[in-house]
Parts: sequence; structure tokens; C-alpha cells
Amino acid sequence: MKETVYIIGESRTNMDNAITTIYNSFYIAFEVDVDTDKIVDVGCTHTINITEDFIKKIFIGRNIGDYCHLEQEIRRRYHGTSQKAVIVSYKDAIKKYQGVKSKFYM
Repeated sequence: MKETVYIIGESRTNMDNAITTIYNSFYIAFEVDVDTDKIVDVGCTHTINITEDFIKKIFIGRNIGDYCHLEQEIRRRYHGTSQKAVIVSYKDAIKKYQGVKSKFYM
């Protein structure tokens, strides 16, 4: 089995967002194959299951560093109140992944 790493990105949501009320922040977690940079699995804070299921469809199988394309896809397809939080959390996760990869896998 290929080696994977677990990375979490974080951001804030709107104050009136249910995710903020329950969790205080929005978190998105990625399991990434370090050899290919492909996203193997995704999880996120959510109040209804379809949110996480939909986010998984956007990210799984994609390259975690493909920020431009994935950001465009989120803006085009995800129209929940936490859209900006998803993008910011994803960007935060990319930075953390790059740090882990350069420290342990280069």
C-alpha cells in the first residue's frame, strides 16, 4: 500500500452559519498519497451529510495542489453559505501538505 498523510485545513464561516454555531470553525481533512499527491479521502465539519458527500465528489482523486482548477470547481458547483470557508480551508491544507512533504518526503 502506498503511504498517505492526513492534513487538516481550517477557516471561519459566517456567524449565522450552523457549522460556526456547532464547531466554531470549518475544518476539511484530506488523506493524500504522498507519491502522487492524489487525494484519497476527504472529511469535513458539516451539519447535514450531503455536504460532506458533495465535497468528497469534488476532491477525491484530484491532485491536492491543483488549486486553480479546484477553486473554480468549488465556486461553480458548491453554493452553500460556507463556500468561502471551503476554499480557505483547502488553501490552508495545501500549505500544510507542502510543509509536510518538503520536511519528510523530499
